[in-house]
Amino acid sequence: MPDAAIVATGLEKAFGKVRALDGVDLTVQPGEVYGFIGPNGAGKSTTIRCLLGILKADAGQAQVFGLDAWQDAVAIHHRLSYVPGDVNLWPNLTGGEVIDLFVRLKKNGDTGYRQELIERFDFDPTKKCGAYSKGNRQKVALIAAFSTDADLYILDEPTSGLDPLMELVFRECVLKVKQEGKTVLLSSHILSEVEHLCDRLSIIRQGRIVDTGSLRQMQHLTRCLVHVEAPAPLDGLGQLPGVHDLQLEPGEARFRLDNAETAAVMAFLASQGVTRLTSTPPTLEELFMSHYEG
Repeated sequence: MPDAAIVATGLEKAFGKVRALDGVDLTVQPGEVYGFIGPNGAGKSTTIRCLLGILKADAGQAQVFGLDAWQDAVAIHHRLSYVPGDVNLWPNLTGGEVIDLFVRLKKNGDTGYRQELIERFDFDPTKKCGAYSKGNRQKVALIAAFSTDADLYILDEPTSGLDPLMELVFRECVLKVKQEGKTVLLSSHILSEVEHLCDRLSIIRQGRIVDTGSLRQMQHLTRCLVHVEAPAPLDGLGQLPGVHDLQLEPGEARFRLDNAETAAVMAFLASQGVTRLTSTPPTLEELFMSHYEG
């Protein structure tokens, strides 16, 4: 397996008495879209700024392409594209001029694809940046980022301010670079975005990674929601191991089920002549909220 695109080990960062990062470990493999989720203030942007060499971590190590994120930041930036969640632009330049500037800085931009992205994002490049809304400022950064041939795309809340139609265009852009074998680190609090795009993800809470894996792996460790219909009362269902939050109504039942107990519960339901059964795995939002309850 090739070396990891990003490796962060034990990252710590404090701002005065506020501990923004408290031992963050993160590994992103080449060619994968990696989700990095958590609410505002959880430490997502601070982690990314340490990876970019914008902030120096108080402790721990961060490497991108095997290079030190702080000492080798210039070399690293030649191979990546970055989109922040709050884009600030030169107010007297047009959007097209800013895009062209960023593309020329990379020296490997695709002007044809640049024009295609301008049309797909329904963007007017002739207006001054000072007149753009937040969503249009995001479009400038996204078009510039995807117009360049980078090995790594670091996207920090990239769709902030975009309408749902433009979010779909963004997803198509991410899938395109993934098909080309590029690596994407996507920080977001839009859970559906991560759910649709990411191969693996980490959940960060109060500066610590609290869960990491694929969505399927996380679902395997979490209870499914089961709805059954049966002609007779399902007496005894509530006493079975793994059954939680049981709601019994005439002719049907709803409950949450530990995956480890699925076989035994299914055998019981089959013996009761169940006529209909649906099992729904937890959504990413439910997984996310399970780490923040209380």
